[in-house]
Amino acid sequence: MATDEVRKDLRAAVAARQELGPEYENEIIDSFLEKLDARDVQRHVSPYAEPAPRRHPSRETDPGGLALAIVSIVAAIPITAISAAMIGPFGVLIAWFGLVSINFARTMSRRR
Repeated sequence: MATDEVRKDLRAAVAARQELGPEYENEIIDSFLEKLDARDVQRHVSPYAEPAPRRHPSRETDPGGLALAIVSIVAAIPITAISAAMIGPFGVLIAWFGLVSINFARTMSRRR
């Protein structure tokens, strides 16, 4: 009998497969199985045991960071021009703060 959380994860995996297409099928399946394994290990671990260290994705398995950085730099050019023309130096500061914040938030979320 599957729990509601497992059903929810499975539905999310199927929806992701439908949205992303067959080229990401292996990654989606691996991710779902890792969640099941982690849940199974968590159930069988003593409450006094130390949690296993989490693996950090490498650049080869997680190219999204590089893609976000490239898109940010490309988007920064028109955003800077528009904000400078409309608001001035303060607008440029706000625009760049937003771009840096997005990249920083993604970096911090990947470290967990």
